[in-house]
Amino acid sequence: MAPRDSGVGSNERVLPRGPETGATVEPRLSVVTVSWQTGPRLVEAVASILAAPGVDEFVLVNHGNPPEMIQSLRAMAADKDNFVLIETGANLGFSRGCNIGAQRASGDLVFFLNPDAVLAKGVASRLKASARELGDSIWAIGARIVNADGSEQRGGRRGELTPWSALITFLGLDHFIPAFKGLHLETEALPDTIVPVPVVSGAAMLMPRRGFLQMGGFDERYFLHVEDVDICRKVRECGGTVWFEPRASIVHYGGTSQSSPFFVETHKALGFIKYFWKYYPGALERLTTMAMMGPIFGAIWGRVVLLQLRNRIRLLARRRRAFARLRRLENHRVSRPADARPSNPSSASPVSETRPL
Repeated sequence: MAPRDSGVGSNERVLPRGPETGATVEPRLSVVTVSWQTGPRLVEAVASILAAPGVDEFVLVNHGNPPEMIQSLRAMAADKDNFVLIETGANLGFSRGCNIGAQRASGDLVFFLNPDAVLAKGVASRLKASARELGDSIWAIGARIVNADGSEQRGGRRGELTPWSALITFLGLDHFIPAFKGLHLETEALPDTIVPVPVVSGAAMLMPRRGFLQMGGFDERYFLHVEDVDICRKVRECGGTVWFEPRASIVHYGGTSQSSPFFVETHKALGFIKYFWKYYPGALERLTTMAMMGPIFGAIWGRVVLLQLRNRIRLLARRRRAFARLRRLENHRVSRPADARPSNPSSASPVSETRPL
């Protein structure tokens, strides 16, 4: 029976691995997923992870889900020896949840994967192969994150986050001035093999577990969002490299959480401000950060409003098309009896012939 932790994980920074740790040829991979009110996509995500070749352990940190979902997760964990279910009892945030999961994991590699992402067969093995090529140095590998239609999502590979690059992105200046480089790189040509980039997404990020814990894990001051940007910077500052692996594609549905999009995007905006406050401590830089608070919140909240407005317009358009189809069907049903009447009344009914005796 798979273990199920009721607390928030071990306080040890690196769990004991036994005497054969250093001699392992094939690295063990632990997938760590943090879930809070994810929705029905969580079952599909969990099933894909448990069925994926190359996954040696799955650690699910449950911050909170409906009772029926929790019962389903417990039943799935009871049948799998490699499924560790941790129930924290509260929404502790993405960063802390990932740290709890990494501390409890036992793999050489830890793959942080969003709870609404599907792990296709071959992806874990591909990431393991890339990890073997990079060796024991500190690094982070980001998978290619795609929509259900196969198009690449925004944010999977990014440039360096600075006040200037953030301002360009928030104001959309990179769309009008080619010389200005924003944060997002998904519009660039897809490479054939693994390539270094400044930042990859924490929605599908692989790291050596020991190195991750020795760096202190994700900065838990970020509740949700920007913690991945922060740890990529820490990797580079430690002399490591951040990589984008285009041959490992992860389908990420996104938007399945039952939390308000304004709640999510507010934490994203706060994450940007915390990041600038942390890495740009000069007096002038702090003034710049304070001056950017309004544009940051305005751009992020404005994007939420536009997305909701677009979705509402699409919903109304679908309803209008559905009503139009219903009207056409109703008109066809009403008009069909008149159209079906024969033009010659004498032929409306069969005539029986009587043969003379």
